[in-house]
Amino acid sequence: MKQMFINGEWTDALNGKTREIINPYNQEVIEVVAEGNEEDTKQAIKAAREAFDHGDWKSTTATERGEKVLHIAQLIERDKEELAKLESLDTGKTLTESREDMDDIAGVFRYFAGLADKDGGEIIDSPIPNSQSKVVREPVGVCGQITPWNYPLLQAAWKNCPSTCSREHDRDEAKRNYATYND
Repeated sequence: MKQMFINGEWTDALNGKTREIINPYNQEVIEVVAEGNEEDTKQAIKAAREAFDHGDWKSTTATERGEKVLHIAQLIERDKEELAKLESLDTGKTLTESREDMDDIAGVFRYFAGLADKDGGEIIDSPIPNSQSKVVREPVGVCGQITPWNYPLLQAAWKNCPSTCSREHDRDEAKRNYATYND
């Protein structure tokens, strides 16, 4: 059985439940996985928040983040055939389509790796003479995502790469200037 990865550890669901992952082509069981519930989700969110506020990634430079994300792209390219087979089993896609998805996924990682150390701020008109205003988008907290059955890895890449590569600025300044959700 495959476990969930929460707070740096592989773990079973707190309630002990599992789910069979079924091959949509022939209805065979591909794998049995832990099926988390609301309590597992709360644990994962708490761990993610702790990592966001105090983890090593916070002090990683933008260049280092870009290099690490580029390395992921290289691993996807290296393991393309194996990943495509797994994606086909999970989604029912043809192997050809899953191979194309792996190329797209690696491309997403490469694209955002290349942006990791770029400024990315947007200059907008300022009402104050002789000044500029700049919009900077930056991480302000933990978010969750739901991925569809037919593009799980590609959707995860589209959601995770931008936040993984985004620049860290002074978080206290961000909290003063941007609305954030209440934990």
